[in-house]
Amino acid sequence: MVEVKTVSGRRDIKKFVLFPLSLYKNHPCYVPDMVSSQINDLLEDKNPAFEYCKARSFLAYKDGKLSDRVTGILNTRANEKDGHNYLRFANFDFVDDAEVTDALYHALEDYARELGCEGIHGPQGFSDMDREGMLIEGFEYLSQFFTYYNYPYYPEHMDRLGFEKEIDWVEYRITVPTEVPRRMEMIVEAAKKKHNLHVADLSDKKNLPKYIRDVFVLYNEAYQVLFGMVPLTPRQIDKYVSEFKPLISNRTSAFVYNDKDELLAFGVGSQSISKANQKSRGRMLPFGWARLLKALYGKNDSIDMFLIAVKPELKGAGLNLVVLENLLRKGIQNGVKYAETGPQLEDNANVQSMWRLFNARQHKRRRCYLKRFEGAKPVEKPHMEG
Repeated sequence: MVEVKTVSGRRDIKKFVLFPLSLYKNHPCYVPDMVSSQINDLLEDKNPAFEYCKARSFLAYKDGKLSDRVTGILNTRANEKDGHNYLRFANFDFVDDAEVTDALYHALEDYARELGCEGIHGPQGFSDMDREGMLIEGFEYLSQFFTYYNYPYYPEHMDRLGFEKEIDWVEYRITVPTEVPRRMEMIVEAAKKKHNLHVADLSDKKNLPKYIRDVFVLYNEAYQVLFGMVPLTPRQIDKYVSEFKPLISNRTSAFVYNDKDELLAFGVGSQSISKANQKSRGRMLPFGWARLLKALYGKNDSIDMFLIAVKPELKGAGLNLVVLENLLRKGIQNGVKYAETGPQLEDNANVQSMWRLFNARQHKRRRCYLKRFEGAKPVEKPHMEG
């Protein structure tokens, strides 16, 4: 017997967040996000995205045992931007049991119809800063703390439920060279001279919040053309400034300014904390904080790349190479051997062209699925620019 319950209150939210820790117990590739952060994202008084989103989460039990979870999110701003009325789904984790998965999906569909939606798509979160995309290739590779990991049977259930591909994201693993290519140095020198550029000193802790805020202001401008993205609100920017502050350092990030103190390009990354999060199971206490600090500031041969962007009107001016050259130089100095990108849309040629400069391979692919309800109006394929 399957019973689906609506998540209500902090106790249920905690069960919801902790469920994947048992589903993926001892799995070598699964990496949890921070438990406290996941809980806060589901609390209306903690997550500023609830200013324009509605959400409901569900837990499914079979014979009294917790077996599935999912969150339905109505992002009104994204729907207005994209010209449809879809319910997003996120945090979709389940055992390999069609009876349970079907019951949970029907609860999600009922919620979507209650809100007047014409379909369901995802995985997507409250904002583009949240985890998105179901893994369909690369199950054998270690995940990142800011991306979903899932078993290979997940896509099989999506197909069975009648979902189709909406769009894919791809990820790359880069082998860091032992020296900076001279041609890259020449392009960077010319770009710096032409645009009066300098790379900010991120060891300046007093100004670090200002630098990170500048990043998200430019993020809003540069990323707004991307699929599923809506600009962050001031309160959301405040939230991410606080969350990113411990991750930002000179070793793994580069913020490029001109002589007018305008941020023109950035690359945001950190030393990989995947293995630290695995050992701590996403918890800061009792020893999670120590493992995290060691991963971030100790010897580490791997970097995770979160975000990279250039001011739209300066694309093609070499500013992306200013970012990459700075990160590459510092990575070589610090013994970095590998860099792993975050998800990027499969048709984002501008970003993917950068990885051709290196020994890089696309090793993961993740998918946004869509299921339109019968009678829903036709829609065009998602378009991405930039």
